[in-house]
Amino acid sequence: MAWRSCTVLLRLTGAEVSRSSARGGRWPHSLQQRCGFRKAGRKPESRRAEEEPGPAHTQHSEAAAPRRTAAPHLEQQAPPSSPRAFGRLLRPLVFTVGFTGCSFGSAAIWQYESLKSRVQSYFDEIRADWLEKLRPQKRGDVRKEINQWWHSLSEGQRTVTGIIAANALVFLCWRVPSLQRSMIRYFAADPSSKTLCSPMLLSTFSHFSFFHMAANMYVLWSFSTSAVSMLGREQFLAVYLSAGVVSTFVSYVCKTATGRFGPSLGASGAIMTILAAVCTKMPEAKLSIIFLPMFTFSAANALKAIIAMDTTGLVLGWKFFDHAAHLGGALFGVWYIMFGHELIWKNREPFVKLWHELRTRGGPGGGGGGGDGGGAA
Repeated sequence: MAWRSCTVLLRLTGAEVSRSSARGGRWPHSLQQRCGFRKAGRKPESRRAEEEPGPAHTQHSEAAAPRRTAAPHLEQQAPPSSPRAFGRLLRPLVFTVGFTGCSFGSAAIWQYESLKSRVQSYFDEIRADWLEKLRPQKRGDVRKEINQWWHSLSEGQRTVTGIIAANALVFLCWRVPSLQRSMIRYFAADPSSKTLCSPMLLSTFSHFSFFHMAANMYVLWSFSTSAVSMLGREQFLAVYLSAGVVSTFVSYVCKTATGRFGPSLGASGAIMTILAAVCTKMPEAKLSIIFLPMFTFSAANALKAIIAMDTTGLVLGWKFFDHAAHLGGALFGVWYIMFGHELIWKNREPFVKLWHELRTRGGPGGGGGGGDGGGAA
């Protein structure tokens, strides 16, 4: 697998998978997927220095756009001592556990509400079809064409469309000079930063390089059909969002342990979880490099190779990727398929029943819909 400036594209039973290394749109701080930023020395004649009490390290970043522009200063605390540094990880740990629990709880409620509304939707669709037959048909209706395209997508592709749109919006925000300071603070995760928790989630939707974003979204789109058909859209989104936070927390721990601080960003940690989950569930599925389709290998071997590469990169201190986040995402995906699904998702029944009781208590016809909490796998 090439991991410098090449893109490796894989094909999974008709779905294409890519792991990318985004060199394009290079930034002096290496604003790539989960890549540590490099400190850039401040020029004496650059902008007016901001004075702060204490020995704070202020970093200067430059956006490598078609024209050379100066990005806002990267506010970063001096790397703390080891005991204090690990103490700062307590809040991210609590946030990771709490956010994961809320994600799966919200997914269970969402599935309950979806199943509850299907009966009503069924009758609404029958009535809509009857009215559509009475209504004269319009030719060339743009809205109708969009609806036809939307319904031609698989459920997985429709599910990840919102994720792709969010990533595209954040990518555009990086291009607004006035937002650079806020983007660096909230959309790039760094354990030495003053803001620790919110970037753990927001950085999952953040890309500075267009090539990097396009490659990650291509992987997500390719695996979406298999992953959503395997997990269901509610469980898929809970796993994806939780994976982004979990992989960032693993990155925090490794950066703190090694003292290699620096911001990182990108969806690769969460996407590695989805990739690992699919490969673990379907280990015999055949993958191939899209440019070399004659060479095929099993999904299980591909997953082993990816884990081995990221483990090697973590041990040897490679800085091009945030290998800790990749490895954390992959291991989370393997764990979830082997143990997490049984431990978390299949034990949601008591929570769904509690939600049903709270929702229907005192309402008219509160006894109805008692069987809606069963849900799909």
